[in-house]
Amino acid sequence: MPGAVAARVSDRLSFAHDASHYLLVPQAVVTPRGAEQVAALLRFCAARGVPLTFRSGGTSLSGQATNDGVLVDTRRNFRGIEVLDDGARVRVQPGATVRAVNTRLAAYGRKLGPDPASESACTIGGVVANNSSGMACGTERNTYRTLESAVLVLPGGTVLDTGAPDADERLRALEPAIHAGLARLRDRVRGNPASVATIRRLYAIKNTMGYGVNSFVDHTRPVDILTHLVIGSEGTLAFVAEATFRTVPAHSHAATGLLLFPDLAAATGALPELVAAGFATVELLDATSLRVAQRDPRATGDLRGLAVRDHAALLVEHQEPTAEELRDRIAASAGVLDALPLATPAALSAEADERAALWHIRKGLYTAVAGARPSGTTALLEDIAVPVDRLLSTCTDLTGLFDRHGYTDSVVFGHAKDGNVHFLLNEDFDRPDLLDRYLAFTDDLVDLVLGQGGTLKAEHGTGRIMAPFVRRQYGDELYDVMREVKRLIDPHGLLNPGVLLNEDPSVHISHLKSTPTVEAEVDRCVECGYCEPVCPSRDLTTTPRRRIVLRREMARARAEGNTDLLARLESEYRYDAIDTCAVDGMCQTACPVLIDTGDLTRRLRAERRGRLERRTWTSAARHWDGVTRAAAGALTVARAAPDALPAAATAAGRALLGEESVPAWSPDLPRGGDRRRPRPARTPEAVYFPACVSTLFGPADPDSGPGVRDAFLALCERAGAEVRVPEGIASLCCGTPWKSKGLTDGHAAMRERVVPVLRRATDGGRLPVVVDAASCTEGLAGMLAEEGVRVVDAVAFVDSVLLPRLPAARRVPSIVVHPTCSSARLGLDPALLRVAAAAAEEVVRPEEWSCCAFAGDRGLLHPELTASATAAEARAVRRHRAAAHVSVNRTCELGMTRATGHPYRHVLEVLEAVTRPPARHV
Repeated sequence: MPGAVAARVSDRLSFAHDASHYLLVPQAVVTPRGAEQVAALLRFCAARGVPLTFRSGGTSLSGQATNDGVLVDTRRNFRGIEVLDDGARVRVQPGATVRAVNTRLAAYGRKLGPDPASESACTIGGVVANNSSGMACGTERNTYRTLESAVLVLPGGTVLDTGAPDADERLRALEPAIHAGLARLRDRVRGNPASVATIRRLYAIKNTMGYGVNSFVDHTRPVDILTHLVIGSEGTLAFVAEATFRTVPAHSHAATGLLLFPDLAAATGALPELVAAGFATVELLDATSLRVAQRDPRATGDLRGLAVRDHAALLVEHQEPTAEELRDRIAASAGVLDALPLATPAALSAEADERAALWHIRKGLYTAVAGARPSGTTALLEDIAVPVDRLLSTCTDLTGLFDRHGYTDSVVFGHAKDGNVHFLLNEDFDRPDLLDRYLAFTDDLVDLVLGQGGTLKAEHGTGRIMAPFVRRQYGDELYDVMREVKRLIDPHGLLNPGVLLNEDPSVHISHLKSTPTVEAEVDRCVECGYCEPVCPSRDLTTTPRRRIVLRREMARARAEGNTDLLARLESEYRYDAIDTCAVDGMCQTACPVLIDTGDLTRRLRAERRGRLERRTWTSAARHWDGVTRAAAGALTVARAAPDALPAAATAAGRALLGEESVPAWSPDLPRGGDRRRPRPARTPEAVYFPACVSTLFGPADPDSGPGVRDAFLALCERAGAEVRVPEGIASLCCGTPWKSKGLTDGHAAMRERVVPVLRRATDGGRLPVVVDAASCTEGLAGMLAEEGVRVVDAVAFVDSVLLPRLPAARRVPSIVVHPTCSSARLGLDPALLRVAAAAAEEVVRPEEWSCCAFAGDRGLLHPELTASATAAEARAVRRHRAAAHVSVNRTCELGMTRATGHPYRHVLEVLEAVTRPPARHV
């Protein structure tokens, strides 16, 4: 097949899973490069009768991104973003996430119209395939309304740029049957008043059910009709190789408030006034949602103190381009808010922390309900839309359905001003009685929504879950038009068969995915894929979602007694999921249910450790001073020897003892560093804990300045701040090397040494401990979490304590900054950027930034992991001509130096250099 083909059992099974509750296993996973290779792949599959399905983010909830033919990975090689017309338009490939596009557009004060809640993970391919909308865009700024043109690859292999001036003529010449057929269907729809009336009614609200037959009413040229039929077609008509959007203003000033009402009727009754007052978002939370939200630590005082009975809430927000316009908008809406029948007084806040807490309540509903579901059950997040004047009766009847069918703790929330609500169910599809319950609930739901004149899918797409009900929603005539669209454009049924239109009345309860209990660390996983864009190994081996689903597949194979399958999965899992996991914790920052798959990886690594290895590392913890000095000496000797000699020696060791045991030496490694030494202080402001990595690895360039240890001490002296380095520091470590390898005994041994030393040095916790490597700051903070000792990163200490006391800097022209996974998890990045700004006129943080995956020694054991993780950022860095390149962790500096060819140093080394007094000449 054209493109890279992956057909191992672990590839096929791990890619089979997405955020939906369906599971079909593909025959192969293919990763093409470019539209022409997709066209060749389509021709190849057509000749052999093999169906295919396009997959990018895999966040789809309705079963539209999985199939049992060929699964096409359209994320890895399709991430291009090109800003046009000063941000007024943007040309994007399907693998780019919404967040990545909006990050690029932010400099122009623009953003995409669609604003799905999954913007950190969902891709443009999915946005187009599902006609995404979101919280603020309504039906006016959704994908259908803002997509200008697309480069399409049709099932026959034709590549068509619908934005070209001659696009309609090219469609007529290259695909005459499609051109003529679309014109015929256009006239058929327009000539039927009942069809036009149905279209007007259903598309006046959010509606992603079936094909977008409103295209036949809204557009005349066949090429424009085709473009808009593809929107929301869920990959069943064409591949979108490129999409050009008209962007919308990104208003940076906002004020948010949670309006608490005595009941749902009062909340929905307030909608007309709130919409007229210009609120950009109006989000509904029902009584069950409020009870769930009250358990959130960040819940507001009013919410926590509310005795919830029949209450409901509306989360409202104004968004304006300037602070002045926001103030005017708030003032204008004050009278409206005062007149509402609220359970507590209304208040709007423009403070970032307060606004974030309020949105956390809304977005945390999914986390709270899905994360707390019983192990082995599946979380289903569904959505419907009805005319706004029927929202109250619909929500009332919907909660009645929950009670009738026994779905306790199910929440109703959503976009109230659009009549669009979501609801969350937990179900166990392995139990036949519960499957019958789900089937009965779905039948009642269809009756309810269609009886209210609504749509069964508002945002999440038809998929498999609502395919049997498309005819019922639209009627026979428009359903036949939709079937003709599919036959016309994809006559062989090649693209994503079974999705969106399906004559099988039970397709929505076929191929259901069970969720076996595996491990406590990961059983909460809902397989949404939010973790994947931030995973360093995503383009090399696997991702957190795929690690977890493979564990589930192993459990299934074990339960079924399939020993051959289990053996293959376990064999392939070792390198893919254990050896090449950076255990950086970034997955947890993106996970809606807060899973850190590093916990699983560390435990699995621990299970692989033999007694001798555990004893060796425990002994190392007890003799850490000698171990670090020996390693530093070896690096110094290797640096002085001809490159071929240490490279050959480590290659031989890796061949003999394994890649997991012996690091790979390369010429870009520095010489070893110096031994850490204690430093007394009479009136210290802090205890300085220099990381042992500065002993292992020397400075990037000893001739150009000191390493971070000497730089930090120099900055302290320059600012008049005394710090104490504790006795025995050379033998101490934060414990991260043992923790990341799953060596619990060694970690415990190191903790026994560290805790009493730091208790004494900090005067029982009176002084903070300052650490000069972000990952070590995080590791030491975890080690001392229950000891009452505060741990601060050196960058944060310099930012808050030293910067105001330092002399004026002779700033360098520009600095490129590489934040680290630990600095992101610690919330250190704002301080890092401020310190960098004190040292440079311009600070550049590449938009393509991600964890470098050096991960202590992981970049030495598996250099290919760091090479893959840093590839995009390295390309971005090479576009900048910077005077310095900085980070906050020595091993990350090594990884970025290797990736970019530019020497990376700790940001404090540059700050020390620019604040250094001029040399005096005698």
